[in-house]
Amino acid sequence: MTRADRPGRVLLRRRRWRGRPAPARAGRGLTERSGGGALRPQWRWLAGVRTPLLLLLVVGALTAQALDRWVDATVLPQTLADTSVELRDRNGRLLRAYPVADGIWRMAVRVEDVDATYLQMLRAYEDKRFDTHIGVDPLAMLRAAGQALWHGRTVSGGSTLTMQVARLLEDGSTGRWAGKLRQIRVALALERQLSKPEILALYLTHAPFGGNLEGVRAASFAWFGKEPHRLTAAEAALLVALPQAPEIRRPDRSVGAARSARARVLQRSREAGVLSAQVAHQAAQARVPDSRRPFPLLAPHLGDALRSASPAQARFDVTLDADLQARLQAVLYRRVTAAGPRLGAAMIVADHRTGEVLARIGAPDYTNAARRGFVDMVTATRSPGSTLKPLVYGLAFDEGLAHPDTLIRDAPVSFGGYAPENFDGAFRGDVRVRDALQMSLNTPVVMLTEALGPSRLMAAMRQAGVQPQLPGGKAGLAVSLGGVGVSLQDLVQMYAVLAAGGAGPQLTVQAGEGSDRTPQVISPVAAWYLGNILRDVPVPRGARAGVLPYKTGTSYGHRDAWAVGWDGQHVIGVWLGRADGTPVPGVFGAELAAPVLFEAFAALKPDLTPLAPPPPNALVLASAELPQPLQRFRARDAVFSDAGAGAPEVVFPPARARLALVEGRLALKLRGGRLPFTVLANGLPVARGLRSRDLDLPSPGPGHATLVVIDADGQSARVTVEIEERG
Repeated sequence: MTRADRPGRVLLRRRRWRGRPAPARAGRGLTERSGGGALRPQWRWLAGVRTPLLLLLVVGALTAQALDRWVDATVLPQTLADTSVELRDRNGRLLRAYPVADGIWRMAVRVEDVDATYLQMLRAYEDKRFDTHIGVDPLAMLRAAGQALWHGRTVSGGSTLTMQVARLLEDGSTGRWAGKLRQIRVALALERQLSKPEILALYLTHAPFGGNLEGVRAASFAWFGKEPHRLTAAEAALLVALPQAPEIRRPDRSVGAARSARARVLQRSREAGVLSAQVAHQAAQARVPDSRRPFPLLAPHLGDALRSASPAQARFDVTLDADLQARLQAVLYRRVTAAGPRLGAAMIVADHRTGEVLARIGAPDYTNAARRGFVDMVTATRSPGSTLKPLVYGLAFDEGLAHPDTLIRDAPVSFGGYAPENFDGAFRGDVRVRDALQMSLNTPVVMLTEALGPSRLMAAMRQAGVQPQLPGGKAGLAVSLGGVGVSLQDLVQMYAVLAAGGAGPQLTVQAGEGSDRTPQVISPVAAWYLGNILRDVPVPRGARAGVLPYKTGTSYGHRDAWAVGWDGQHVIGVWLGRADGTPVPGVFGAELAAPVLFEAFAALKPDLTPLAPPPPNALVLASAELPQPLQRFRARDAVFSDAGAGAPEVVFPPARARLALVEGRLALKLRGGRLPFTVLANGLPVARGLRSRDLDLPSPGPGHATLVVIDADGQSARVTVEIEERG
């Protein structure tokens, strides 16, 4: 029979299709009927459960809606918590951190900053379905409940990492049903409002690790002394284990409990395939730390200053280098420990090309009360001693008053009652300017200061970025000898300008900020003259000579010892003394501070950066080859004075005479010169203000004596004799 021969069956199919759902194929539908329209026997049971199932679905839908409303109405705890204020170096390394309220160490952390293996071990041990569940893991809860019923006690927890975060944020209970229900509710709400990485970051920030440690970064620093981005398997396992029972498993209280907990984490990590059997075995044998390590305390004074200036800022990125800071801090600590119980020290290292401060040490030991380590001696105002002299000479070079090879008189002189003397009390007569600076003679620099004017020196200091403090409010000639207050920071700023060619950058510690430049304080030629002179200053024993320009200084009363030097890129300043300002008997910049300066440069880099070549207009000539006005220094008003009868001349005694004196007196007859006269014997003044050419002087003592007579114009004569005294 063809299809056309069966019209009745075809019409029947069409009516069934139109009147009710199309019949399902055999074995695939639940409503397929046999020829009489009744349900087949295997599906008859469904007719009895259809209504209850529908009711169950309705109840389930209503319950889901109520659950949604319940979760949506959850009042979440504060997820933003205080974290430690941090000081970071130029490479992002931690220099110093501050605890939060109640002394808690809680440090900000991102998931990407934590070791990947640690995160895998954490999931494997605490919450293996963390990335897929909605905040609650029903399978884990059923497992935990079943184990508790079987053993009669809690064997494992069913809390997810999200539930643990909920508990940590609210500081809630874990064992009570009300507390557990609250954790579930908050966990579901957290999953709706935060991403998985954000939830994980909250755990990494708040998880307890024993004592006052919260978060994986604080724990990693306290137990291993490092950031958590590179942990060994043993270290990672210990950090996974601690939050479950932080006080019981603290390594500093129970190494055994910590080791056992670590072993369980390693075993489960091996079973989960996170670690190989060999790595897990080696990690289980590793030593467990039995004490906490101190948090980094580098550049603490700088951290205090920045935090005080910007109290709302959570992180300070600075130009310092953590490794260099640590090395130089160790150098200072060793030096002051060997030098005395109350001695302090400070140091600054800067790049005079960019102005970036690379190391800044306010005290060798911030916590040492006996040395007043809490005082920041980088910013303390002290007398700089002779360290301002190079600026005076640089200004004199630019003013045409002198050249490095100009002759200048080192002899007793008085300026309105102010009579400077050299540190050793001796005078050298005619010396070159370069020698006067290298020997740090006082009389020549005061003469130059008088010619320049003290106000000119003060203005140049301010142009260089120095903030000088004048004790009396008015600058006098003593400024050039240290009669003004400056800080080590000021001094290094000034030397950075000299090292950079007379106009340099303002020193800065803020990373990413450009440095302003000072105006031209001295010319590049004058700056080069200073470097050329100061690199020939005698160096400490064992140091290489002729490569590092530097200047030392000792303040009045032996209170401060200074040394500042530079090469082609860096400048370093060192201060040693007592923070309370009391004298340090026998302290000298050349003996105490200079060796530290050279050691600091050795710690900074293996080889010094070469100095710049001389500018094209630098005048490199001997004294006799200089232009006449530069051959000998004379005050600017000297040309208006009466020169008298020429240079003085010793008429008696003759040269190399052997004199037998009576009653210790020495006769001296002069010719020429302009009154008054000053007489030196072996460099020491024996008479001043003499207004006669026939002199009766006290004997300088038996033996050979060189007598120098200096007139009012600075012209001199000398004679060497041998003296025999008789009673």
